[in-house]
This record gives sequence, C-alpha cells and structure tokens, in this order.
Amino acid sequence: MTRGGPTGAAGATGAAGAARAEGVQSALSIAGTVRRGERTAVSVVEAALAAIAARDPGLHAFLHVAADEARAAAEALDEAVRAGNAPGPLAGVPVALKDNLCTRGMPTTCASRILEGWRPPYDATVVTRLRDAGAIVVGKTNLDEFAMGSSTENSCVGPTRHPMDPSRVPGGSSGGSAAAVGAGLVPLGLGSDTGGSVRQPAALCGVVGMKPTYGVVSRYGLVAFASSLDQIGPIARSVADAALLLEVIAGNDPLDSTSLDRPAPQVSRSLDAGVDGLRVGVCDELVDDTAPDVSRCVREAAEDLAKAGAFVEEVSVPEIRFGLSAYYLIAPAEASSNLARYDGVRYGLRVDAADVAAMNTATRTAGFGPEVKRRIMLGTYALSAGYYDAYYGKAQRARTLLIQAFDRAYRRFDVLLGATAPTTAFKIGERVADPLAMYMSDVCTIPSNLSGHPAMTVPFGSGDDGLPVGVQVLAPALEEERMFQVAAALERAAAARAGAALEHPPAARAGTGEDARR
Repeated sequence: MTRGGPTGAAGATGAAGAARAEGVQSALSIAGTVRRGERTAVSVVEAALAAIAARDPGLHAFLHVAADEARAAAEALDEAVRAGNAPGPLAGVPVALKDNLCTRGMPTTCASRILEGWRPPYDATVVTRLRDAGAIVVGKTNLDEFAMGSSTENSCVGPTRHPMDPSRVPGGSSGGSAAAVGAGLVPLGLGSDTGGSVRQPAALCGVVGMKPTYGVVSRYGLVAFASSLDQIGPIARSVADAALLLEVIAGNDPLDSTSLDRPAPQVSRSLDAGVDGLRVGVCDELVDDTAPDVSRCVREAAEDLAKAGAFVEEVSVPEIRFGLSAYYLIAPAEASSNLARYDGVRYGLRVDAADVAAMNTATRTAGFGPEVKRRIMLGTYALSAGYYDAYYGKAQRARTLLIQAFDRAYRRFDVLLGATAPTTAFKIGERVADPLAMYMSDVCTIPSNLSGHPAMTVPFGSGDDGLPVGVQVLAPALEEERMFQVAAALERAAAARAGAALEHPPAARAGTGEDARR
C-alpha cells in the first residue's frame, strides 16, 4: 500500500468554485439567498427559463418546459418567504426531471411514441419531496426511449447534444438531464440509473452523478425499465449540491415495497473530512479496459488520494467482467415484463385495427423504437421455457458471484476507484449501427447496478480531445456517506490540478522534469 501525508480540510468544494467562476450559482447558494430574502425565487426561475430559451434549441435537453407551472410555484414560494415560513432546503432551486418520472398534469413520455399525450394523475415520490423542499420543477428532459440506451440517440424526438461539442453525444440514458446541468441551464437534475444511466452521462458532460444503494430512494412513480436494477439519482455541478439533493429525495417510502426502512443518509456532514487513513482500492477491471487518456485520469486521481493521506492499492475483481453479459440478459428480461402493459388500451398511443390482438400488435409496432423492440425480444427469448436456465438463470448466478466478489473486496477497502466510462463522449451516430459497441459504454457502471451498491462519478480532468473524464467511486451498500467523503476529496484534487494548469500552462513547462514525467 502507498500512503501520503494528511491534508487539511478544504472549505468550499472545487467544482462548486468552478461553477461560480463560470457564472453559474450552486444550488446551495441559490437556496441560501432565497431563504434570506436576498433574491426571489421568481428571478431565479426567470433566469433559468431565459437560459433554456437561449441555449436549448441547439442542445435539445428538454422535451417539455413547464414555464407557467414554474413561475406559479416560484411566486408561491416567495410569498411563503415574505410570510416568514420556512421554504425548505432547496428553496427556489430550478430542477430538471428526466421524462420517465411521473409528474402530475405534465407530459411524461419516456421519449416514446407509445406514451404520447399521457399526463400522470400523480407525482413520483421524488417529485413530491422536491416540491416539499422548495425546489422548482422547470421541465422534463430527453432520454433514450424508456431509458434504454447510452447516448440519448434512441429518443423518438431526436438526440440531445453534448454541451461542449454539439457533434457528440451527452451519454445516456439520462443525457437530457446531464446536458442541462452541464450547460448551466439548471443547477440540479434527476435521472434514473439502471446500468449507469446517471453516472455515464454525468461523466461525459463533466458533472457529478450518483446512484444510491438500491432501496435508498423510492422508485414510486418512476416508469419501470428493470425493477431489480432501477434507481433514481442526482445530477449536479458539485459534490455538495449532489449531497443536498440526495438528502432531500432519499428515505423510506411506504408506497414502494423495495424502499428501505431507514432515514435518508446524511452525506453532507462528511464532505470536508478528508481521506486520511481510508483504504482505497484501484480496481484493475475498471481501469485497464479504458482508453489511455481515461486510465491516466484515474491513476492521477488515485495519486492525489494517496497524497491526501489515503492508503491506495490496486485490486482485481475479475467477476466484474461478467457484468455486461449478465446485465444484458437480466435487464431485457425484466423490461419485457414491464413493457407488456403498453397495449393501446389504457393510456398512450392506440393504433386501431380489426380486433384486439391486431390492435395490440399495431400499437406496439408503431409505438416502440428499434432499441426497445430489440430488448423486449432479447428478454422474451431469455425467459422462454427452453432457454430460461441456460440464459436468465445463468445470468442471475453470475450476478450472485459478482456480489460475493464485491463483498470480498470491501473487506479490504473502504471504497473502490475506477473509470466511469471507457472513453470520452463519442460522435453522434458513431455507434448506432453497432449495438455491442454502444453497450460497452456502460461496462464500468453496470456492476454496481447488479450488486445494488452505491456509486458516483466526479469530473477529474479531460481526455486528449479536451472533453471531460469522470472518475468513479464505488462503495458497499449503505455507505453513501463514506463515498461522498472520498468524492469531495477528489473534487478538491481536481480543482487543485486545474488551478495548477492555469498557473503553469504546457508551454511554460516545456523541457521540465514534470513535462518529462507526463
């Protein structure tokens, strides 16, 4: 093991400082100014709506902008502040919701034709908790249809574009929320993470994203893709903002039978604790199979944690390599069951035909896109009588082996470290014709969904193309607080590296020992 000397706790986290430097206020700052009456929620919302109007036509992060509802909610919150009432920890903060979260009276389409025109009569639990905390929902964001994809190119209304390079994807399936936060249109977004759909787009867009332990956040009102894997998670511009959002949306919910009977984790209290004495395992399987510029960033992150006082050692968890194959049997199998409810009878699209069976077929043929149809067929095949044991049953056994392997690794280490995505953002259209290449985009994130453990991504440097790289922190079940503690340390280290690079640009380092080491 290697270990560096301890460092003092930093105050503000690095990415929060970066957000301020770019003129984007953090959620913590916005909520504080609104609570103190220094700024109105209406002015905050108007600024967000103006930013969306100016930038989103070229970005296509939003499927629906709830301008009138947002203004009304902001006016009500300002009135509460004037009356001396507590407006909540997210007072006046604009939030973008992935369009697979049910929102009362607002279009909820999952970016699929089959849900055209559907407006839920209820809110998802996370939406209710956001509103109770004073957050303002400004709209619903684009996604891969039914959250099935890694690039947000599978949307029935076209792709979202990367906030730094419109020729590239923002990742997926929560690409709309990640792009909206990455572009500074809103400080916070919510996505769903079934195989990495919060963390991978967050990494590609240069923001923070996290998947909680399965059951920590209620799934009530999340349109189901794969019920044993789905989790809702925050997307933010800083670790501190992500911590605040998690504390708002987490906690037991009697409406969700898989919700854990425990309060929301208090992750904010450890953000400045540092990593002195923590044990960090750099996972070979989450580094070796990535692009050289990505693996370089992970190695630099590990070095910085060691300098900050952590014990850092490489570790191999070979069962991680089972993850992709197991996932693409288990997730489609669950999807084939969950998506059977879209039949043209109760809600959404209906294509009339001579009889009910023909109507069902015509509706599903017209309503589902190619990737959703592919996964339904994969799942139905894996669950069929002749192949259940050979495919679905074997995938579940591989999942158990992966969970056991993680348990062994966490006896030695407090957290694991690796890449979030194997490459930086790729070109739009580059992988559409090659499903396996697309599926490989999630090879680093899928294992935590199969195990049910928490994981999060923190921006840490950039690739050779100048686009963001995310470093992933993985932790045992219910260890969100420890995970955020390490993530905050990484964020500070990334900010320090960025500051050093500004003070000593590459041209000034020519011929130096530092340059030679690089």
